Amino acid sequence: MKRTLTTLVLAICAALLATSPAMSSAMAADAKTVAPMDHVAWSRNANIYEVNIRQYTSEGTFKAFATHLPRLKKMGVDILWLMPVQPIGQKNRKGTLGSYYAVRDYTAVNPEFGTLQDLRSLVQQAHGLGMRVIIDWVANHTAFDNPWTIQHKDWYLKNDKGEIYPVTYTEGAEPEYWTDVTGLDWRNKALWQGMTEAMLFWVREADIDGFRCDVAGKVPTPFWNQARAALDRVKPVFMLAEADKPDLHEHAFDMTYGWDTKDIFKDIAKGKADARTLQAFLAKPPKAFPPGAYRMRFTTNHDENSWSGSDVELYGPAFKAMAVLAATLPGMPLIYGGQEAGLDKRIQFFEKDPIAWKTYQYAPFYTDLLALKHDNPALWNGQYGAEAQVLDSGNDKVFAFRRALPGNAVQVTVNVSGKSQRFTLPGGAAETLAPWDYRIDVQKSKAQAQAQAGR
Repeated sequence: MKRTLTTLVLAICAALLATSPAMSSAMAADAKTVAPMDHVAWSRNANIYEVNIRQYTSEGTFKAFATHLPRLKKMGVDILWLMPVQPIGQKNRKGTLGSYYAVRDYTAVNPEFGTLQDLRSLVQQAHGLGMRVIIDWVANHTAFDNPWTIQHKDWYLKNDKGEIYPVTYTEGAEPEYWTDVTGLDWRNKALWQGMTEAMLFWVREADIDGFRCDVAGKVPTPFWNQARAALDRVKPVFMLAEADKPDLHEHAFDMTYGWDTKDIFKDIAKGKADARTLQAFLAKPPKAFPPGAYRMRFTTNHDENSWSGSDVELYGPAFKAMAVLAATLPGMPLIYGGQEAGLDKRIQFFEKDPIAWKTYQYAPFYTDLLALKHDNPALWNGQYGAEAQVLDSGNDKVFAFRRALPGNAVQVTVNVSGKSQRFTLPGGAAETLAPWDYRIDVQKSKAQAQAQAGR
């Protein structure tokens, strides 16, 4: 078996394959007994791709990014997540261009990126190619010069002097002071209506397909619940929370952040963890999520890249092995725009610092991974896919698992170390994987293989 995805072994079986045992019986036992959310059909075998409009092209515009859509469609991208598209605050701005997350006007377009019509055109082009578009939404705070700070002063948190003040978090190991933004006061129910109307604007006016919600865990879950209901009355949407609170999945959000696996991937790449860490995670996840909850699996995103390190810094030669795990473990895989070109720098957050696209060296790699997910129901998201059954490799440096549904199974074996490793899977002979190498085996029933061949 060669290691490249283009040479995957396809074993055509005459009989249907048996369904795998559940990976997370402990999680199911602990989770609340609720019916799985019925996610929009187009999300069920989807992936997500994050777009930093400012840095994606030298122009930094919607129109310039739109020229990449055919390439992304060919790669297999399904959901485009656009970082905030609204104007950025001038008051207390950080750097030359400011933070995308310091929103000056919730219902306007950042003129650096283009016009509302340019955004509409981008969404229409993406829809024409079968892709969906969600935009970043910042509900926890605004820029200091957002009109709401004057029109609706009672919507903001205030200090003892009755003044709005920078967002401040002191509950962590180190205090955080976000000096370019000021916090909203969610105790005021009038804010709920104003924020919901602002979100509805983008669904109605730009025909977007949902939102990625920044710092979602700091905003009351009941607000998100009623906002989701209002949005769905216009069109069924997809909602991603930058949070990992299980209750967000009950009514409001399709997907939350898989920070848990991201941290494991980083530790493995640095030699601080191995197969045992992944096995323990699957046997007893840190949190119990409702059935059918999508978890976003990723190696990096805009925050990781800018503040923690580039892929070269974080993963080095382990990069592809960790990307395989992110794409095949239960959850929806994220690609951060630029990774397909071997993004080897930290993109500056407050300045113009465009991606150097070079030769798209990893595009074939991601194309194969995304096709693998599309074509194998065992790898689909939430309740539509299969859970993971860990396989004993006899070696703590080799992690193996199987996901199986009737008629389809995918088995993944990854060397999670920088040295060659010998291993033996149940019922198999001894084998060897090179450093950071991986193997993916696919099995399909004859009926399913014929159905896919005839598409």
